[in-house]
Amino acid sequence: MYRETTDGIEVTVRPDFLDEESEPDDGRWFWAYTVVIANHSEETVQLESRYWRITNALGAVEEVSGPGVIGEQPVLSPGDSFQYTSGCPLNTPSGTMVGHYVMRRQSGERMRARVPAFSLDVPNVVRTIN
Repeated sequence: MYRETTDGIEVTVRPDFLDEESEPDDGRWFWAYTVVIANHSEETVQLESRYWRITNALGAVEEVSGPGVIGEQPVLSPGDSFQYTSGCPLNTPSGTMVGHYVMRRQSGERMRARVPAFSLDVPNVVRTIN
């Protein structure tokens, strides 16, 4: 698991390789990732948008942004949390993801809750670093 807290907003990510959704012979590997967003601040916040930077094993970068997550823009009161699962295909057997959520506080102020960088790796694969 990967975890990062920004101004009382804790983001935890757990990636899982999905062998049954992957087709290595066709150059396609697929991961699910489960995210828990917990509000440890003293103010209600709403998740407005997301931003992802996805990098494959060859260094190719894809940036993804848009409103909410999985079609939702959850409101989190102090002490609340929200969990969702989404997916990421890659054309290499490993990569990384990092990003942030734009959160709007009850006061109207916006802030970026950082998503920790996390690794997408096929399990039980020996890696060589040159």
